[in-house]
Amino acid sequence: MVSQTTKSQLQTKFEDEVAASLREKFAISNVNAQPILSKIIVNIGVGKALENQKLKPDVRDTVISTLTTISGQKPIMVLAKKSVSNFKVREGAPSAFMVTLRRDRMWNFLDRLINLATPRIKDFRGLSRKSFDKGGNYGMGLTEQAVWPEINMASVSYNHGMNINLIFRNSDPEKSLFLLEGLGMPFTRTDSNR
Repeated sequence: MVSQTTKSQLQTKFEDEVAASLREKFAISNVNAQPILSKIIVNIGVGKALENQKLKPDVRDTVISTLTTISGQKPIMVLAKKSVSNFKVREGAPSAFMVTLRRDRMWNFLDRLINLATPRIKDFRGLSRKSFDKGGNYGMGLTEQAVWPEINMASVSYNHGMNINLIFRNSDPEKSLFLLEGLGMPFTRTDSNR
C-alpha cells in the first residue's frame, strides 16, 4: 500500500503563487526554465571537538541526534580530505556531519526554518541579503541548536551551531531573493522598504 504524502503549506504557496509571479517578473516563458529550490544541505562542523583525532562520543551523539531530529533523516559523517597542521586536522579525521534534504522533507524543513526557528534567534534583525553566490544559492548559519523547538536543551551535552545552504536550479541572486521573499524568508529591510 502506497501512503499519500501531503504537501507542506510552503510548497503549495510556491506552486500556486510564487512560481507564477516569478515567471511574470523575469519574463520566463518556459516552466522548466524557472528557478526552483532543488535541495537544502545542513551541516555541523565538529573539528573543534576532536580529541587526539577522535570524536568524543557525547559530541557525536548530540550532533547526530540534533540533525536527525530537525531533518527527519540520519546524517552522514564527513572526513577531512587533507591534513592541515594549523587547524590540527589530519586526513581521514571526522570534520562534520551533514544531511541533504530533497522533496517533501526539504519543504517541511524550510517551512519550520522560516516560521519556527528564525523568530527564536536572539536579537534577530533579519537574514542577510548578501549571502547569495553567483548561482543564486543561499547560505546562512545558526550559532546554536536551541532555536529549533524540537530540541530539548536540558538533555544536550554539547552546544553547537550549523550551516544551512539552500541550493537552487536555473537561478541567480536576484531570482533566488525574489523567490525566498515570496515564501516569507525574513530578510533584513532595505532603505526602500522603510
